[in-house]
Amino acid sequence: MRELGLAIQTLFADLEQRSLDAEFDAAFPATGSFSKKERKGRGYWYFQGYEDRQRYSRYVGPADDPEIAARVERFRDLKADFTERRRMVSALKAAGLPTPDAFTGDLAEALWQAGLFRLRGVLVGTLAFQCYAGMLGVRLPAAHLRTGDMDIAQFHSVSISIEDSLPPILDVLRQVDPSFQEVPHQADARQATAFRNRKGFLVEFLVPNTGKDEHQGKPAAMPALGGAAAQPLRFLDFLIHAPVRSVLLHAGGVSVRVPAPERYAVHKLIVAARRRADPGGRLKADKDVAQAGILIEAMAPRRHHDLADAWIEAWSRGPKWRSALVEGLSRLPDEQWEMLAAAIRRAGGSRGVRAEDMGFLNDGPVGAGTVGDGFQPPSKPGSSR
Repeated sequence: MRELGLAIQTLFADLEQRSLDAEFDAAFPATGSFSKKERKGRGYWYFQGYEDRQRYSRYVGPADDPEIAARVERFRDLKADFTERRRMVSALKAAGLPTPDAFTGDLAEALWQAGLFRLRGVLVGTLAFQCYAGMLGVRLPAAHLRTGDMDIAQFHSVSISIEDSLPPILDVLRQVDPSFQEVPHQADARQATAFRNRKGFLVEFLVPNTGKDEHQGKPAAMPALGGAAAQPLRFLDFLIHAPVRSVLLHAGGVSVRVPAPERYAVHKLIVAARRRADPGGRLKADKDVAQAGILIEAMAPRRHHDLADAWIEAWSRGPKWRSALVEGLSRLPDEQWEMLAAAIRRAGGSRGVRAEDMGFLNDGPVGAGTVGDGFQPPSKPGSSR
């Protein structure tokens, strides 16, 4: 896997910082002020401002987030420099980093400006995958970067507790394309979790389903999403826990929240296994495994602890998780399978964890039901699995 030069990685990190500063400037004008509120023993920052002579309160973020706290302290001094950010985006594009197409970029920018990522929305799917190139310092294969939709996730507990909301979501989408329409949900036509334009581009909102499977198909009301509901999905809570900040290379940089790359990799192996029941899911499963493998290759040399932590956490969640993990693992090419096994071996010692007890055997992954029974060391490159 080809790595990006240090200068490019540094430029990407600088753009990420500047784009976040620009978001903060736009959302919180210097005429307002910040205050801290406590909810269930945890502190949160809110911004109080005036618009059309009316006072409003806007959610900012957790008080224990050091980056948010720092911006609260110096927000009057932050100055967005759009021209310079455009130059940085152009330089990163010229260096070969992935970019969204113009329409998708415009859509992400509109949602960013509306406050989606400030309200702790998380970009998931292939658009999030694009953001990992600059973050991890590697070049990503173009074949795995194409997408015709946008998936956005948010925790239900966040949506109901922050006391803030996007503008009407359909209005935001129609700023970019007036042909966007609600897609009535099959289980409740009064609600929409997805919006589609005339060309078929789909924007879908997702929420973790941590309850029983029979509730999975029912839309969840999401007060912070400007009138949109969200589709509950299993395993999504693992993916969007502790998301990270990154930037989409569009316009002057679009500051976004995306899943941590190690969680994205492990989650993709899980959902690839789950697609076996979907008649049209073969190609999607292949793409899931390919993206997971690319991230494993990128992270195994220097971020093996992160990979191991994500795998161990998922493995500890029970038999259904282990079953999906071992099936997804069996789909990886040998080299990437070995990289993941090696990451767990290297990082697991300090945790008292063996790769042998995490699904890795000489003949490949085994069923979750036999975990820990007479395991052999992970296979060597070139061995039969």
